[in-house]
Amino acid sequence: MSPPPPFDAALPAPALGVPQYLDQTYWWAYVHPNAVSTFEREWLVNLILFGNYARLRDAALADLGAAVEGRTLQVACVYGNLTPKLRERLAPDASLDVVDILPIQLRNLAAKLPRDQRVALLHGDSAALACPDASYDQVLLFFLLHEQPEAVRRATLAEAVRVLRPGGRIVVVDYHRPRPWHPLKLLMTGIFRKLEPFASDLWAHEVSEFLPAGARVELRSKHTYFGGLYQKLVLVK
Repeated sequence: MSPPPPFDAALPAPALGVPQYLDQTYWWAYVHPNAVSTFEREWLVNLILFGNYARLRDAALADLGAAVEGRTLQVACVYGNLTPKLRERLAPDASLDVVDILPIQLRNLAAKLPRDQRVALLHGDSAALACPDASYDQVLLFFLLHEQPEAVRRATLAEAVRVLRPGGRIVVVDYHRPRPWHPLKLLMTGIFRKLEPFASDLWAHEVSEFLPAGARVELRSKHTYFGGLYQKLVLVK
């Protein structure tokens, strides 16, 4: 199986439907045409993460390397400057593929990036990647898993493991159960209930519980931030 061609923001996207859960739950944040114009603001992204965006972005990038070598896969576009910062770290002979199910998000990301033959934007499904086995040196999942229902989250992680080369790493940054005394715990409970109904899974379970049975990956490191509300994991195959 060969990877799909790079996404061209000037052309119509291939026929790939928007998953029902995404259309119903996150239409306001990612799918609707006004979503990008609303949320593609650095200050707003930082506000949503209570001032922790740069800290979490830099923590993820640090585990990919000061100079990012080999082939890197970012699963899902991200508001803010994570991907431009990642591109700046690419070694001359490295490559970065970014896959997303939403053409609007790929077009938004394309507008944030300069032309670079090392970077390809791919229209695809995180739960069924059109990539060969063991084809990437590292995979980045940045605030994606909390947006997916359990079955999709499990499939996404299984695909990340499948496309990762032996010795490669998966870097996950996402929500985590905060300390019992956390002053924002009640607020976040309400936000999850109203706006992000799948996110509470990451309070009730470790990410490793969603990995496929028998997955040959080990947890290399785990760090929590902001009173435990956020986590960064590095899984090595």
